[in-house]
Amino acid sequence: MSNAKLGFSGSIARKFQATQITPLLALLGMLLGVFAVLITPREEEPQINVTFANVFIPFPGAAAQEVESLVSTPAEQALSEIEGIKHVYSSSLPGMSVLTVQFKVGEDRTDAIVRLYSKIFSKQDWLPPNAGVGQPIVKPKGIDDVPIVSATLWSKDPQMGAYELGRVAHAIESELKRVPGTRDIYTIGAPERVVKVTIDPQALAGSGIDLNDLRLALQAGNASRDNIKVTADNRGFFSPARRRSPIWWWAARTASPYICAMWRR
Repeated sequence: MSNAKLGFSGSIARKFQATQITPLLALLGMLLGVFAVLITPREEEPQINVTFANVFIPFPGAAAQEVESLVSTPAEQALSEIEGIKHVYSSSLPGMSVLTVQFKVGEDRTDAIVRLYSKIFSKQDWLPPNAGVGQPIVKPKGIDDVPIVSATLWSKDPQMGAYELGRVAHAIESELKRVPGTRDIYTIGAPERVVKVTIDPQALAGSGIDLNDLRLALQAGNASRDNIKVTADNRGFFSPARRRSPIWWWAARTASPYICAMWRR
């Protein structure tokens, strides 16, 4: 058995079996492992810089194809020039361009956001002039902006719609904000108040009113002002004043609202 021909691995194993340095090498390897464990830096909650931001560019009245060709594509090319950029995504909606800028892992958050703002405001010449494109809005995000808990509200009662569920969600949201350690809690999908105006073209033409005049009248009927001085009983005080249009219509979406919760790290 000892005279059997062994391969390369077998020859090395036989030599280590017969030498006295093998236990010393094993002890040295164990000591090196313990030393590596002791000197390796450890952190209970490591801070990882994962920076990204959403850039909203309004383009009122434009179709999705126009938003893509006039705003989204040039914006992607301009933002791709930023140092430290990993990906740039865009979504073209009617009247709005949404760009998501993702930086490389490890990029300093403050420096990355400063470079993003600098590029946006120094490259505004790529926006089509006098076309009605609005001011870009930048909303920085980070790894802490990802919800860790999402709760969907639903009901078996057919009489309870999205509006009623939204009111319940807002009530739960107020209670969850009292929990220590919560950072941001918000409700998604709850319907909001909207105004529905049905236009009679013949009546508008007969009264000599165009759509622009109607729009301005509706905007003027939904105005609010703060700190208006009111005098009553020889006393003066400041009070907010609001004037709303008498035409209100509730529009309830069928989607169920849900609550997203974030905790402080």
